[in-house]
Amino acid sequence: MSVVRMSGAGCVQLLDACFSRDLSNAQGYSLHFGRIMSGQELVDEVVVSVFRNPHSYTGEDLVEISCHGSPYIVTELLELLFRKGARPAREGEFTLRAFLAGKLDLSQAEAVADLIASESRNQHKLALQQLRGGYSKELQSLRQALIDYVALIELELDFGEEDVEFADRAGLTKLLRSIHGRVQELCASFRSGNAIRQGIPVVIAGKPNAGKSTLLNALLQEERAIVSDIAGTTRDTIEERFVLNGSVFRLIDTAGLREGADKIEALGIERSHAQIRQAAVVLYLFDIGQTTPQGLQVELAALPDSEAWVIPVGNKCDLYPEAVDGFGSVGDFTPVSAARMELSNLLEKLAQVPAAQMASGNSLMVTNIRHLHALQAGGEALAAALDGLESGLSGELLAFHLRIAIREIGSITGIIDNEEVLGSIFSRFCIGK
Repeated sequence: MSVVRMSGAGCVQLLDACFSRDLSNAQGYSLHFGRIMSGQELVDEVVVSVFRNPHSYTGEDLVEISCHGSPYIVTELLELLFRKGARPAREGEFTLRAFLAGKLDLSQAEAVADLIASESRNQHKLALQQLRGGYSKELQSLRQALIDYVALIELELDFGEEDVEFADRAGLTKLLRSIHGRVQELCASFRSGNAIRQGIPVVIAGKPNAGKSTLLNALLQEERAIVSDIAGTTRDTIEERFVLNGSVFRLIDTAGLREGADKIEALGIERSHAQIRQAAVVLYLFDIGQTTPQGLQVELAALPDSEAWVIPVGNKCDLYPEAVDGFGSVGDFTPVSAARMELSNLLEKLAQVPAAQMASGNSLMVTNIRHLHALQAGGEALAAALDGLESGLSGELLAFHLRIAIREIGSITGIIDNEEVLGSIFSRFCIGK
């Protein structure tokens, strides 16, 4: 089955001209079975759903035509509607119309695109959370509190000659500290939120010939990376997506870490270090038969500084089972056999990562880089206002900083006038949304 959607004033009348049943008096939320006709020629038997404004996704009259899924039928139906006066929708136009009609705010509209693109349970959960409006309500609450105080400060300016104070400075300081703290919390949540939205980055690192490419292939259950006994085979990073228990991971195989590498291999090692710094998880793979616990600690200490969870993964445990017990003192040590695909211990560890990312339960997470930039700018304005309160800044300058914070927070939910920003956001949508 395929669904063709049409929205806008006159869409019901346009469809009525080629539908076998009279839709002119059709009520909203009603279904109608009939035939689509091109002159005397039958195109298809369909079910038409009618939605009347303002009770539709777009806030306009809207019809949905459920037809058979044949590409020929869909093409014939579309061409018939175009001949009658319809036009193809632009990317994201349906959701843009919903936004302009006040059905969704901008952050909710962006959540529609995220919901469509979700590949995992946690991605779906985050998108739904934002779509339901909890995120928007909190931002609107913060913004309204600032607006109320700015109004009082500007009222003071109107009575400047009388030296009156309507905005309690102690109360304003307390409010700004609270809002600034919450904005910082939201900014800090971006690392986890973006990792879930884009896929949790997991870097496979270690010395050459530790079995990194073999581990990548084993996790993916396909021959994605070249496996060789020759050290330094992997010169660049290899990235693939991997789904575990409904969560998406971005597995990144990296060049082996060692000193004395040639110029090209050294470039690959630099890229490995860069990936480690950006990772949420680092699987540090080592040959359990060629490494001592003390040597492993030295290798781990040499890794680039990172906020990642580093999991030491001892490979070839099937060949050296007696060596496993010696690494018990190394935190999060996990034995595997990549060649034999004995990975259950590692999979159990990885399954804990999404739970840790979502540890805040139902608390809000920032997942969108545009939102992050707006919050950071708003946070800087709030910090300037707090500094101004301590230094006795004039009411005019204090109101200036607060208005910047109000504008930046408002831009997240769509209280903006910039058509270029709207065009950039909705161009990410698919046709039909």
